[in-house]
Amino acid sequence: MHSVVIGAGTMGCGIAEVLLKAGHPTQLIDRSSELVSQGHMRIQQSLERAVSKGKLTPEQQQQALQLLDISSLEVTRAELVIEAAFEDLNLKKELLAPLSQRFPRAILASNTSSLSLTEMASACHHPERVIGMHFFNPPPIMELLEVVKAEQTDQATLEQALELARSWGKTAIVVKDVPGFASSRLGIILGMEAIRMLESGVASARDIDRAMELGYRHPMGPLKLTDLVGLDVRLAIADHLTREVGPQFTAPPLLRRLVRAGRLGKKTGRGFYRWEGNEAHE
Repeated sequence: MHSVVIGAGTMGCGIAEVLLKAGHPTQLIDRSSELVSQGHMRIQQSLERAVSKGKLTPEQQQQALQLLDISSLEVTRAELVIEAAFEDLNLKKELLAPLSQRFPRAILASNTSSLSLTEMASACHHPERVIGMHFFNPPPIMELLEVVKAEQTDQATLEQALELARSWGKTAIVVKDVPGFASSRLGIILGMEAIRMLESGVASARDIDRAMELGYRHPMGPLKLTDLVGLDVRLAIADHLTREVGPQFTAPPLLRRLVRAGRLGKKTGRGFYRWEGNEAHE
């Protein structure tokens, strides 16, 4: 299946890596050649780490890289499109709508973690082909794929999405198109409360995270996870859910202050933790 990933950031590159490992010829596109080149380097480094850990052979690494197309900023062919752009509904509609007209048989998927798939589909010529495929960070490692049905999504598209998930080694859950779906609503509630606890001095960031990691077997605590996802991304989701669902999702002032200060998490080197590579320090 010839695939296209729109967005060469952390999530887009991770999704592209999943597709490449599964044998999909995959075009990676973004706003500029520089961003795409950076994405290419990110994918190459991730595959090299997989080889060094014995999870991939050098031959498999080369096969995956040979399937990656970074030759154009325009979509040239598509049977599957996954957009992984910033959480902005109008942007996502602008990306998907023309592709629906150009590639009427393609599955048009969004990696959104909270925005309305039904509204995205309404902007498209073939809304029945629009579906949510919400990957989790890092996509090559995390098993879950949240598949979100727009009101217009037809059964054939849903079945194709579930079959793709299986072929990628993912476990899919199917949810309705409601604000925050299942995972973001639960994750944001936990994350916002953890930030409020830190803000009021209940415990240190590391100890709040350890409470969930050791007490509840979470693989990563909510503050470290927020650093990994991006404080700006989580703030945008919290604000969206506050508007759409209710005040229980209201972002604490500490989160807004850190975002304004440019402390966005791992991607800027500072969030609730100080980051050196993949290592987090208080």
